[in-house]
Amino acid sequence: MIINIDLVSKLINEQYPEWSDLYIKPVKNSGNDNRTFHLGDNMSVRLPSAAGYAPQVEKEQKWLPILAEKLSLPIPVPIAKGNPNEEYPWSWSINKWLEGEHLSHNNIENLNQMAKDLGLFLKELQDIDTNEGPLAGKHNFYRGGSLSIYNDETRNAIKNNKEDFAGGSLSEIWWLALDSEWELKPVWVHGDIAPGNLLVKDGKLSAVIDFGILGVGDPSCDAAIAWTFFDDASRKVFKNELNLDEATWNRARGWALWKALITYDVQKDFDKVKAKEAFNTIWKIVEDYKN
Repeated sequence: MIINIDLVSKLINEQYPEWSDLYIKPVKNSGNDNRTFHLGDNMSVRLPSAAGYAPQVEKEQKWLPILAEKLSLPIPVPIAKGNPNEEYPWSWSINKWLEGEHLSHNNIENLNQMAKDLGLFLKELQDIDTNEGPLAGKHNFYRGGSLSIYNDETRNAIKNNKEDFAGGSLSEIWWLALDSEWELKPVWVHGDIAPGNLLVKDGKLSAVIDFGILGVGDPSCDAAIAWTFFDDASRKVFKNELNLDEATWNRARGWALWKALITYDVQKDFDKVKAKEAFNTIWKIVEDYKN
């Protein structure tokens, strides 16, 4: 599926001609599940990139306005919904544009404060009523569900890379993550709390975006960033702010390990940059576990 400016222009001209004079250009970092474009200065067009991501549109249209009212940080709010046409087979969204840079270690004032602010946001999200919310499942790649769904591929990745991580206790960390389940009431989970989905303005967390794999269930998946971005001190701040029990923290570590392992396993012979990032994350998880 080729999703480009010409396609977006046609969709806008056909369905929202009142905005046909606004400029359209790709955003700097569009993501994998969707392709996103600027629509003038104040809006964005977000189009699923494949059939498996198409159900995200209805979910976002329904729930993001409800969640936005109860969160202190801005999140994407749908302004309009687009329909399929002859060239594009799925529904799509027009959202309010949110200003900010994607989170990096170079654009924040204080890492501990960032950890605290993100923890506060996630607690707010978890406190919102989940009545009729979408339970974790295939639609959101089981974020908020049981880690056991990824047991086979994690075990295979550990086996495939045992020489690179000899003495890394990866199996021990993984089995500990599988040793418990979330037994409380399901809570809202973003599903992909990562630097690319966190916006920063003036050195501080300013917005959270990309709720495509939103769901309700176990909050541990949203804490994986503790090992993928934070250092030892800020990880402790983040953990304390979230106030997660040890079993949930162990599952969070498992989510981080799963993603890093499968990324390393796939990319080690193809994308050295991604492989190195995943390699470093795995050893960060190991060192944190052993300490």
